[in-house]
Amino acid sequence: MTAYSAGLLLFRPDTAEVLIAHMGGPFWQRKQAGAWSIPKGEYDPASEDPLAAAEREFREELGLTPPAGERVELGEFRYSSGKRLRVFALDADGFALVGMRFGEFALEWPPHSGRMESFPEVDRAEWVRVDDARDLLVAAQRPVLDALAPHLDR
Repeated sequence: MTAYSAGLLLFRPDTAEVLIAHMGGPFWQRKQAGAWSIPKGEYDPASEDPLAAAEREFREELGLTPPAGERVELGEFRYSSGKRLRVFALDADGFALVGMRFGEFALEWPPHSGRMESFPEVDRAEWVRVDDARDLLVAAQRPVLDALAPHLDR
């Protein structure tokens, strides 16, 4: 069965920056390259609108309400696993990362210990220049930056 995710990519056209988040949990803790993501999460396309899901996931992962403004659909991007990601972009010049509260997930840690630990879904979020974001994002999300390029050139 195909998994569907939706994400909201905030950008600042004047500085060519995007808001991305470093994935939380023990696996990603010491990694940088390929360990960042657009704030996103899964949804059921039969029962939820992808834009509504993207905004819900933004709130859940970062604890922030997305700013007002026009949401532009950048398209659907496919992971090698078959997962599909719909991304919406939003010009968020002036949006401050104040009051972030990261959502959490439970994981058996250490593996095979029988102990469940709680970890943040993401452990930090930052404004990053698009050129730097290309190396930081997981590989399947890098094409999103190409789709965003015309909106940065305005």
